[in-house]
Amino acid sequence: MVVTRIEGLKMSETDLVFEIDHPYFIIRVTNDMLKIDVKGNVKNEIEEALENAPGLRETIGRILNVFVPLHIRLSDIDSVKMEKTGEVKIALPHRIVANIPLRPEEAEKLVSKLNQLIPEAKKRVIERISEKQREREIVEEDIDIRKESAQFPESPEEMHQEEKDIDEEIEREENPD
Repeated sequence: MVVTRIEGLKMSETDLVFEIDHPYFIIRVTNDMLKIDVKGNVKNEIEEALENAPGLRETIGRILNVFVPLHIRLSDIDSVKMEKTGEVKIALPHRIVANIPLRPEEAEKLVSKLNQLIPEAKKRVIERISEKQREREIVEEDIDIRKESAQFPESPEEMHQEEKDIDEEIEREENPD
Protein backbone atom coordinates (compact mmCIF):
# COMPACT_ATOMS: atom_id res chain seq x y z
CA MET A 1 0.00 0.00 0.00
CA VAL A 2 1.26 3.47 -0.80
CA VAL A 3 0.13 5.29 2.34
CA THR A 4 1.58 3.75 5.47
CA ARG A 5 1.58 4.40 9.17
CA ILE A 6 5.01 4.13 10.70
CA GLU A 7 5.10 4.23 14.48
CA GLY A 8 8.16 5.33 16.40
CA LEU A 9 9.88 6.59 13.26
CA LYS A 10 12.98 8.57 14.18
CA MET A 11 14.24 11.32 11.95
CA SER A 12 17.50 13.14 12.51
CA GLU A 13 17.64 16.88 11.99
CA THR A 14 19.90 16.44 8.95
CA ASP A 15 17.20 14.40 7.17
CA LEU A 16 14.67 17.22 7.46
CA VAL A 17 14.46 19.25 4.24
CA PHE A 18 11.31 21.29 4.84
CA GLU A 19 8.83 21.77 7.68
CA ILE A 20 5.52 23.57 8.18
CA ASP A 21 4.21 23.87 11.73
CA HIS A 22 0.44 24.47 11.94
CA PRO A 23 -1.70 24.71 15.06
CA TYR A 24 -3.22 21.25 14.42
CA PHE A 25 -0.58 19.40 12.41
CA ILE A 26 3.08 19.39 11.36
CA ILE A 27 4.26 18.70 7.83
CA ARG A 28 7.80 17.41 7.50
CA VAL A 29 9.56 16.66 4.23
CA THR A 30 12.72 14.57 3.96
CA ASN A 31 14.52 13.46 0.80
CA ASP A 32 12.30 10.35 0.66
CA MET A 33 9.15 11.03 2.72
CA LEU A 34 6.29 13.44 3.27
CA LYS A 35 5.11 13.16 6.88
CA ILE A 36 1.94 14.75 8.19
CA ASP A 37 1.48 14.38 11.94
CA VAL A 38 -1.50 15.60 13.94
CA LYS A 39 -0.49 17.48 17.07
CA GLY A 40 -1.30 16.08 20.52
CA ASN A 41 -4.03 18.59 21.41
CA VAL A 42 -6.16 17.63 18.43
CA LYS A 43 -5.70 13.93 19.15
CA ASN A 44 -6.64 14.50 22.80
CA GLU A 45 -9.75 16.51 21.87
CA ILE A 46 -10.91 13.76 19.49
CA GLU A 47 -10.23 11.05 22.09
CA GLU A 48 -12.16 13.00 24.78
CA ALA A 49 -15.12 13.52 22.43
CA LEU A 50 -15.17 9.82 21.59
CA GLU A 51 -14.90 8.55 25.19
CA ASN A 52 -18.64 8.90 25.75
CA ALA A 53 -19.57 7.15 22.50
CA PRO A 54 -18.05 3.64 22.40
CA GLY A 55 -19.50 2.85 18.97
CA LEU A 56 -18.02 5.97 17.44
CA ARG A 57 -14.75 5.44 19.29
CA GLU A 58 -14.45 2.00 17.72
CA THR A 59 -15.08 3.18 14.14
CA ILE A 60 -13.44 6.59 14.12
CA GLY A 61 -10.54 5.30 16.19
CA ARG A 62 -9.77 2.70 13.53
CA ILE A 63 -10.05 5.29 10.78
CA LEU A 64 -7.71 7.67 12.59
CA ASN A 65 -5.19 4.89 13.25
CA VAL A 66 -5.08 4.13 9.52
CA PHE A 67 -4.69 7.71 8.29
CA VAL A 68 -2.99 9.64 11.09
CA PRO A 69 -0.07 10.10 11.05
CA LEU A 70 0.22 10.07 7.28
CA HIS A 71 3.61 9.09 5.87
CA ILE A 72 3.99 8.98 2.10
CA ARG A 73 7.10 7.95 0.19
CA LEU A 74 7.93 10.70 -2.30
CA SER A 75 8.55 8.08 -4.98
CA ASP A 76 4.89 7.02 -4.66
CA ILE A 77 3.52 10.50 -5.38
CA ASP A 78 2.17 10.91 -8.92
CA SER A 79 1.75 14.70 -8.81
CA VAL A 80 1.46 17.70 -6.50
CA LYS A 81 -0.69 20.74 -7.30
CA MET A 82 -1.77 23.86 -5.48
CA GLU A 83 -5.32 25.16 -5.67
CA LYS A 84 -6.04 28.92 -5.63
CA THR A 85 -7.28 28.56 -2.04
CA GLY A 86 -3.88 27.27 -0.93
CA GLU A 87 -4.99 23.68 -0.64
CA VAL A 88 -2.31 21.24 -1.76
CA LYS A 89 -3.54 18.21 -3.72
CA ILE A 90 -1.24 15.21 -3.71
CA ALA A 91 -2.17 12.56 -6.28
CA LEU A 92 -1.22 9.02 -5.31
CA PRO A 93 -1.62 5.73 -7.20
CA HIS A 94 -5.08 4.13 -7.41
CA ARG A 95 -6.74 7.56 -7.72
CA ILE A 96 -6.12 8.44 -4.09
CA VAL A 97 -5.81 12.17 -3.42
CA ALA A 98 -4.52 13.70 -0.20
CA ASN A 99 -5.64 17.30 0.40
CA ILE A 100 -3.69 19.54 2.76
CA PRO A 101 -5.22 22.91 3.66
CA LEU A 102 -2.47 25.56 3.88
CA ARG A 103 -2.03 29.29 3.43
CA PRO A 104 -1.14 30.09 -0.21
CA GLU A 105 2.48 31.08 0.56
CA GLU A 106 3.07 27.86 2.54
CA ALA A 107 1.37 25.78 -0.13
CA GLU A 108 3.54 27.32 -2.84
CA LYS A 109 6.74 26.51 -0.92
CA LEU A 110 5.60 22.95 -0.18
CA VAL A 111 4.59 22.26 -3.79
CA SER A 112 7.85 23.70 -5.08
CA LYS A 113 9.95 21.62 -2.66
CA LEU A 114 8.00 18.42 -3.38
CA ASN A 115 8.21 18.93 -7.14
CA GLN A 116 11.98 19.30 -6.72
CA LEU A 117 12.40 16.20 -4.52
CA ILE A 118 9.93 13.75 -6.14
CA PRO A 119 11.92 13.18 -9.38
CA GLU A 120 15.10 12.62 -7.36
CA ALA A 121 13.32 10.09 -5.09
CA LYS A 122 11.87 8.25 -8.10
CA LYS A 123 15.34 8.15 -9.70
CA ARG A 124 16.84 6.63 -6.52
CA VAL A 125 14.12 3.95 -6.47
CA ILE A 126 14.76 3.10 -10.13
CA GLU A 127 18.50 2.90 -9.45
CA ARG A 128 17.87 0.59 -6.47
CA ILE A 129 15.64 -1.67 -8.56
CA SER A 130 18.18 -1.73 -11.41
CA GLU A 131 20.98 -2.62 -8.99
CA LYS A 132 18.94 -5.48 -7.51
CA GLN A 133 18.13 -6.71 -11.01
CA ARG A 134 21.85 -6.61 -11.96
CA GLU A 135 22.72 -8.54 -8.79
CA ARG A 136 20.05 -11.14 -9.61
CA GLU A 137 21.39 -11.51 -13.16
CA ILE A 138 24.93 -12.01 -11.85
CA VAL A 139 23.72 -14.71 -9.45
CA GLU A 140 21.78 -16.43 -12.25
CA GLU A 141 24.85 -16.33 -14.53
CA ASP A 142 26.95 -17.78 -11.71
CA ILE A 143 24.44 -20.60 -11.22
CA ASP A 144 24.46 -21.32 -14.96
CA ILE A 145 28.27 -21.44 -15.02
CA ARG A 146 28.34 -23.76 -12.02
CA LYS A 147 25.75 -26.02 -13.63
CA GLU A 148 27.75 -26.19 -16.85
CA SER A 149 31.03 -26.87 -15.10
CA ALA A 150 29.46 -29.60 -12.97
CA GLN A 151 27.78 -31.02 -16.08
CA PHE A 152 24.58 -31.90 -14.31
CA PRO A 153 22.37 -34.30 -16.24
CA GLU A 154 19.27 -32.74 -17.74
CA SER A 155 16.86 -35.52 -16.72
CA PRO A 156 16.67 -38.48 -14.31
CA GLU A 157 17.01 -40.90 -17.24
CA GLU A 158 20.30 -39.31 -18.28
CA MET A 159 21.48 -39.48 -14.69
CA HIS A 160 20.73 -43.22 -14.52
CA GLN A 161 22.40 -43.78 -17.89
CA GLU A 162 25.53 -41.97 -16.66
CA GLU A 163 25.57 -44.18 -13.54
CA LYS A 164 25.28 -47.30 -15.71
CA ASP A 165 28.10 -46.07 -17.96
CA ILE A 166 30.34 -45.44 -14.93
CA ASP A 167 29.52 -48.86 -13.48
CA GLU A 168 30.34 -50.54 -16.82
CA GLU A 169 33.63 -48.64 -17.07
CA ILE A 170 34.63 -49.67 -13.54
CA GLU A 171 33.73 -53.28 -14.30
CA ARG A 172 35.86 -53.24 -17.51
CA GLU A 173 38.82 -51.83 -15.58
CA GLU A 174 38.48 -54.50 -12.88
CA ASN A 175 37.94 -57.39 -15.35
CA PRO A 176 40.01 -56.65 -18.48
CA ASP A 177 38.90 -59.83 -20.35
